Amino acid sequence: ISHYCYNVSIALQLMFEMYAEPETSFGDITRYFEEHDIKIYGKSMFRTFLSQLLRNPVYAQADLELYEFFKSQGAAIINDASDFAGTNGCYLYQGRDVKEDKDRCLKDQILVIAPHEALISSDTWLKCRKKLMANTTFQQGRKPKNTWLAGKIKCGHCGYALKATHVPNSTGYFRCTKRTENKGCPGCGKIRKEEFEQFIFSAMQEKFKDFQILHGREEKVNPKLTAYQVELAQVEAEIEKLLDTLTGANATLLAYANKKIEELDTRRQTISKAIAELSVETISPQQIKKLSYYLDNWESIDFDDKRKAADGLISTIKATSDRVQIEWKI
Repeated sequence: ISHYCYNVSIALQLMFEMYAEPETSFGDITRYFEEHDIKIYGKSMFRTFLSQLLRNPVYAQADLELYEFFKSQGAAIINDASDFAGTNGCYLYQGRDVKEDKDRCLKDQILVIAPHEALISSDTWLKCRKKLMANTTFQQGRKPKNTWLAGKIKCGHCGYALKATHVPNSTGYFRCTKRTENKGCPGCGKIRKEEFEQFIFSAMQEKFKDFQILHGREEKVNPKLTAYQVELAQVEAEIEKLLDTLTGANATLLAYANKKIEELDTRRQTISKAIAELSVETISPQQIKKLSYYLDNWESIDFDDKRKAADGLISTIKATSDRVQIEWKI
């Protein structure tokens, strides 16, 4: 067993302490954790995962300093300032009116004191949060520009994203992001970007042709999809109702409501995933028409339309230089 068998609490504390140092980058932490075989919740440290953990106030000491910070950012705070006694952590929920840039903008997000004890001092958590807010080099949800396969293509070895690199006077290559960041993967081998994109486009044409022959152009109605959509609306309404009851609630009611909200939120995510999967199966004639247009006019359509075509047909691609596995949506 590795000497560095950290439990989750120690690993989280180390992560926050490291990032609170002004000169420490995401890369420094991911490399350190990989080299010392430190995992959190059984997962290797990766930039996106690290960012999510650092932004979450679930570990932070809910004291007046934290209260003032969230208040200044426009968050909706359920508890009174007097409840921020510095012993508990807190939950941050997304309200319905939250802007797309939810990772940077806290306006209208809902903050609630949690029943569990805090793990990270508010001072350390706030240092990390403010550093993240000022960090313009790492932007989640940044629009891809190097390849229309962005978000779809994964390393065939480790499952992490492959990134298209731009090389001057060259077509560029796909590189494994895990290998680039912390050397935790042997890599995907040499995959030339232009050749690979052409290969995937040809596969998309063939798959779509087969789909048209098998399914024709009739719209499929799926009663399961309707049932899920109704259930999702009910779950969201229940969450809203519980959040409304939290104002002025005592500790027992607060603990119950938080637990119930967590359960409902998990259910909401499960239903949303099921809806996404079933929506793919119930591809409409309008969608078929659009996909047909994109594939027939590939050379003249723009970058965004190529991405839409890939998104309409492909769930994921796992690739190495000698093996490609495509998971289709149709």
